[in-house]
Amino acid sequence: MRAPRALIPLVAVCGAGVVVALAGAGAAIEKSPALGSTDAARPQRASAEGPVSVTAVTWDVCGDAEPGCPLGGDPAGLVRRIDRQLAGTAVAGRAVQPDVLLLQRVCSEQVRSLKALGRLKSWSWTFTPQPAADDRTERTCVNGQGRLGLAIATREQLTEVHHAGLPSQPGHGRTAVCGTVQAWNARVCTAQLSSSEPDDDPDGSWRPKQIQTLLGLADADRVIIGGDFTDKPRARSLDSLYSIYSECGGDRAGAATRQDASGKATEKTDYLFATRSATLACGVPATPVRSSDHRPLAATIHFA
Repeated sequence: MRAPRALIPLVAVCGAGVVVALAGAGAAIEKSPALGSTDAARPQRASAEGPVSVTAVTWDVCGDAEPGCPLGGDPAGLVRRIDRQLAGTAVAGRAVQPDVLLLQRVCSEQVRSLKALGRLKSWSWTFTPQPAADDRTERTCVNGQGRLGLAIATREQLTEVHHAGLPSQPGHGRTAVCGTVQAWNARVCTAQLSSSEPDDDPDGSWRPKQIQTLLGLADADRVIIGGDFTDKPRARSLDSLYSIYSECGGDRAGAATRQDASGKATEKTDYLFATRSATLACGVPATPVRSSDHRPLAATIHFA
């Protein structure tokens, strides 16, 4: 049954058992008693009413030319790197084929290029722009790369798409987007929340409000929510998400996804949440990702 949002206290609870697996040489694997690693990459398909397994990837690709974005000024190179990174997606030490892409800080022209790739050509896509500083126009990317925003891509048809502005500090507008995949009977959403920068949301007063709006968009029996939520797992802003859903890190932990200038992963700010009755196996690359200041987070999600 769908969780009654208004009746759920904003307190953290432990997530369902998950597997956190880091792909690549030297990766460490933590096995959950609830899910063996042999199940993590096994492809499963079923009717919308029955069990189904879906592999999702969320990634802040750092698509604009701003500090910390290595390839923001090389859009063609960035698209090639995204394609290569997706081809090497691994969960629990096994190669997997993504079914869902949730992209943040991506430019509309980069989305157009990704849609033309052979592996993604038949997928269903939606893009939503981020507001500019005047909160009336849309933020543009450099080098003629169109608008900056969020994208969802799904292997199966995406319908019932809804875009929404999130409550934000004036001049720092944020958006979220959700869509429904009837083949999986699932609602899929992504967002990038306000940062803790001094002129954005330093005291964390906006992020909980943004998450409440996101939860309203995501309301369904089967849900996948991914994105760059800018806070660490134990931040109070994430209480409402953890109280309703399971997450890749389990008990408010998980592999680091944010990288410093040297490529070292320093903290977890990227998340994949799913309906609490689902089980998850998750993976983050163990080696630096040179195309972004974030590493992608992948999860194979088993809906009962």
